[in-house]
Amino acid sequence: MSDSTDIPRIETATIEDLEPITELVMELLEMQVDFKPDREVQQNGLRLILESPSKGRIFVMRNDHRIIGIVNLLFTISTAAGGMVILLEDFIIHPDFRGLGYGSNMLKHVRKFAKDKKFSRITLLTDKISSDSQKFFKSQGFNYSNMIPMRATVDLD
Repeated sequence: MSDSTDIPRIETATIEDLEPITELVMELLEMQVDFKPDREVQQNGLRLILESPSKGRIFVMRNDHRIIGIVNLLFTISTAAGGMVILLEDFIIHPDFRGLGYGSNMLKHVRKFAKDKKFSRITLLTDKISSDSQKFFKSQGFNYSNMIPMRATVDLD
C-alpha cells in the first residue's frame, strides 16, 4: 500500500523544478511537427516564466518521486474579451501516468485559477494531427474556434 503523501498533487512550479519541467516539454515538442526541440531554448523560455509570475504560471503535478505533468499558462490582454485571458501553451502528462484522470485534474485546477484571478478565457492550441488530444480537450469543455493560428518567426540575427 502506498503512503498517502505519494498521492499526486498540483503545485506552482519553482526554479528548482526547471530540469524535470524541461524534460517534459522536450517530450511534448518531439511529438509536434511544427517545432524543433532545443533544450537550451525551451529551458530559457521556462526560466523566463518561472521568474516572471506576472506574465505566466507553470503548474506541476507531482508525487513524492517525480513531476508527472505540467501546464504552462501565459497571461495577456484581449480586446475581444475586454480583459485578461490565458494562453495555455504547454500541457503534458508523462506517458506512464496518462488515462488516470490527472490531466482532467490539472485542467480543473487551471479553470479554478482562471476564475479566482478573473481571467475571462483560456485559449489553447493542440496538434491538428492528434485526434486524442482534441478529444481530450473537447471532453474538458474546450470548443473549436473559427480562428486559425498563423505564425511568423522573427529572425533575431
